Amino acid sequence: MAYYFPPMGLSGVQRTLKFVKYLPEFGWEPMVLTTNSGSYYAYDDTLLDELTSDKIKIFRTDDESTKQRNYPSTLVQKIGRFLSGLIRQPDSKIYWKKKAIETGSKIIEEERPDVIFSTAPPFTSHLAAAELSKKYGIPLVLDYRDQWYGNPFNVMPTKFHKHYNKKLEAEVLYKSSKIVVISREQKERLLKNYKLLKHNDISIVSHGYDKEDFENCELRTNRNEFVITHSGLFQDNRNPKPFFEAFKKLLEENQSDKNKLNLKLVGLMRKNHQKLIKKLKLEDNVILTGNVSHKDAVSHLMSSDILWILQNDDVRTPGKLYEYFGAKKPIIATMPKSYMRDLAVSSGIALTAEPDDKDDIYKALTTYYELWKKGSLPKGNDEFVSDYDRRELTKNLSQILSSSSNI
Repeated sequence: MAYYFPPMGLSGVQRTLKFVKYLPEFGWEPMVLTTNSGSYYAYDDTLLDELTSDKIKIFRTDDESTKQRNYPSTLVQKIGRFLSGLIRQPDSKIYWKKKAIETGSKIIEEERPDVIFSTAPPFTSHLAAAELSKKYGIPLVLDYRDQWYGNPFNVMPTKFHKHYNKKLEAEVLYKSSKIVVISREQKERLLKNYKLLKHNDISIVSHGYDKEDFENCELRTNRNEFVITHSGLFQDNRNPKPFFEAFKKLLEENQSDKNKLNLKLVGLMRKNHQKLIKKLKLEDNVILTGNVSHKDAVSHLMSSDILWILQNDDVRTPGKLYEYFGAKKPIIATMPKSYMRDLAVSSGIALTAEPDDKDDIYKALTTYYELWKKGSLPKGNDEFVSDYDRRELTKNLSQILSSSSNI
């Protein structure tokens, strides 16, 4: 069960898409229960082309009609989340639960699956999956892409809301046969919050990258430009201003090479960030691609010299970092001290800085720029990268499903 699934785009669909793509290789016949979401921020029809196996079935709770809408400003998003959080818990998709259970019941009665796999957020998916699991006696495997209780981006306005969410999460956790998380940090948080959980109840299957995405990419031919790329939306509290200011200083300190320095921002871009680029007079050196297909996004990564990732919290686990690993390009990770920052450092090709420290960011930019001029930028380690191969990660998941199922 996955609310976010192609043709929806953005990062939330990638993990589930790749699991579904590769599970047939390990003896599974995935049946996806999802929505069609008539209104969403970005669509990528090319993603469905990856699902070529005739063992894959997709069921949708809504009509086949889509409409793209603009991504809201940070202020509008905060107000919307707060108001929604007052009446919609655990999230804004709670009204999808009824449709999911109705459609899920029909699927189960016709197809007789061996296990139910639910991925979240939205955590409404876990609630619906838990009800179906109980109703039909089918083992339940829960997949956490992000933290539920205690996540500052899951709006719980009052103590009542917090208590209610913790109660909901405990109920679905204790009903599950297995819990899958992305990192050891996530596992430790669950064990700390829910004392009845045992160590072996939770398995780690990280985010990853798909080798096939990186094959036959269209690469740029002009290697006389130093290209820094950020892929994805600057969500929530992620403020790119310190990096933009550091990049501006790099331009000012290298006037003779200014036309060789480019910052490429791949994906949706909020209007306030576009205004910031103009305010800092960076238009000549910043490339805005707008929303692109995932295939094109990977091509942009592979055509870059440096990859930049920004995170302002220690809660979420952005999937783009793992795709950066797959590109094997040097990384500038502007992140607070966290598991994700440590992971970036462990790649051996990442320089780090606090997200609001423009001086440290400038030092990282300068370090890589000088190495680029010498032709000695570091490259990714194949052995390190192999740990995040989507096919191998799906193999791990298939073993978890087998140990949890009715087979």
